[in-house]
Amino acid sequence: MLEVKNLKKTFKKTVAVEDVDLYIEEGESVGLLGPNGAGKSTTISMISTLLPPTKGTIKYKGKDVLKNPDELRPILGVVPQDIAIYGELSAYANMKFFGKIYGLSGSQLEKKIQEILELVGLSDRQKDVVDTYSGGMKRRINIAVALMHNPEFLIMDEPTVGIDPQSRNYILNMVKRLNGEKGITILYTSHYMEEVEKLCDRVYIMDHGRIIASGTKEELKNILSNEETIVIEVAERKQAFTDLLVSQKGINQVAEEENNYQLIVSKGDQLLGEIFEQARQTNVKIKSIHIQTPTLEDVFLHLTGRKLRD
Repeated sequence: MLEVKNLKKTFKKTVAVEDVDLYIEEGESVGLLGPNGAGKSTTISMISTLLPPTKGTIKYKGKDVLKNPDELRPILGVVPQDIAIYGELSAYANMKFFGKIYGLSGSQLEKKIQEILELVGLSDRQKDVVDTYSGGMKRRINIAVALMHNPEFLIMDEPTVGIDPQSRNYILNMVKRLNGEKGITILYTSHYMEEVEKLCDRVYIMDHGRIIASGTKEELKNILSNEETIVIEVAERKQAFTDLLVSQKGINQVAEEENNYQLIVSKGDQLLGEIFEQARQTNVKIKSIHIQTPTLEDVFLHLTGRKLRD
């Protein structure tokens, strides 16, 4: 459905996106995963024809989108990272305004407004001014206006940033419905690993403007098929203990977060004895330790040497 090749974007001397290749099949939900500043928003701005690339090609169903943006725009819905609705208007007024821009009118427009408001769970608050909404409700209306014209392809740029867990779960379940029940093809960007794991068939991992890995979730986890993860909780982290872990043969990556260490180690190496001995030498109290199979977070740590939110 969509094919992107050798996509690059430079701003003066800064390279924001470098040689990005990706494809999306019709009906897929594809994740673009990476930390803030990885180049995700720049990439989707180019795909959605809002930003011209420095070089590269974008094709929709075989047709060149850069030469003729109207091949893509009528069937595309975009949910931007920033709230892009009128706060001084009600949800209903916003929906009516954007619906008319999309060419809807009369009973068709009214029916669509009520259908989408029901989908996003805001029918009972539709006449309230958007500025009175919670952050999660604003995010839902932000999604709603992108659905008014029945898009075949929906790009969602970090749609759950800065909202409470309940609103976040509502949006994630709604995205699954849009893809599963309505068949909308979705490109979903996020720096939340668990969101991509829940929603996406395939994942592209992006860092420093480049795609560094791609595949299904299981294919990406197989990158670490010969490794496993050890998570250690300590009473207090100490640099001396960290240094010993980093220098230990068989420990391939070390990440620290609060009072936890996350180690990626070679499978089969008997390291627990050495770890306990190193903790004793440095007077570090280990509160718990457990071994787990690799996650996408572990894959990112393995590929970049840092956790996703570092």
